[in-house]
Amino acid sequence: MSPRRPVHRRVKPRKRPNWRRRGILAALVLAMGLVTWAVVAARLAPTSNCSLTRFDVIVVLGSPADRDGNPDPSQLARVTEAVHEYERGVAPRILFTGAAVKNQFVEAKVMARSAHALGIPDSAILIEPQARNTIENACFAVRMMQEHDWHSAEVVSSDFHLPRAALIFSRLPIEFGTHAAPSLSPESLAHESFDRTVETLKTVRYLVWARWADSCQP
Repeated sequence: MSPRRPVHRRVKPRKRPNWRRRGILAALVLAMGLVTWAVVAARLAPTSNCSLTRFDVIVVLGSPADRDGNPDPSQLARVTEAVHEYERGVAPRILFTGAAVKNQFVEAKVMARSAHALGIPDSAILIEPQARNTIENACFAVRMMQEHDWHSAEVVSSDFHLPRAALIFSRLPIEFGTHAAPSLSPESLAHESFDRTVETLKTVRYLVWARWADSCQP
C-alpha cells in the first residue's frame, strides 16, 4: 500500500479588526454616556440653596430679541413672570442680564424696556449688558449684587434653562432660588423641544469643559 498523502487544510486568514467601526461604536457609547450624565445632572440640579421666600433682587437671564429688537416669546415670558414676582413682593427690584449675542440688540435692555412697559418703575430696574452666556449671566449679576451689598436672588428663566443655571449659581457666594417662566403661546411650546435638545448639549459642554475653562469669579 502506498502511504497516504498528508492532507493540507487551508488556514483561513484572520480577519483584521475593523478599527473604524470600533471607533464609531466607541464614540456613540461615549456620546450616549455624556448625554445621560447631562440629563441626570439636570434632574438632580438644586432648585435653591436656601429657604427664603423674599429676596434682595430678581435676576432674569437673557434670551435673544427678534431681528427687529422686540422680545421673542421666550424672552417675553421671562420678563412677564419676573414682573409678576415683583408685584407679588418677592423682591423690590429686577436685574436683567444679557448682551447682544445673536443680533445687535442688547438682551438686558430689550427686557428692561418690556418690564417698564408692563409697569415696573425705572428705579426698580437694573441692567447688566455684558454677559454673553449663562456663566457670565450668573457671574456678572452677582458682581452687581455685591456692589449693592445684596446677598440673595430669585433667578427667573425658562424651565428647560433653569437646571444648568442652578448648577452655575450654586457655585457662587449668594443665596438663590429658581423660578420658571411658563410659555405664553403654543408656538413657543413647539419651539421648546428644540431648545431642550440644545440645552442638553450645553449641559454636556458645561459638565465636561465650561465649568472649569469658562469659570468666572464675581
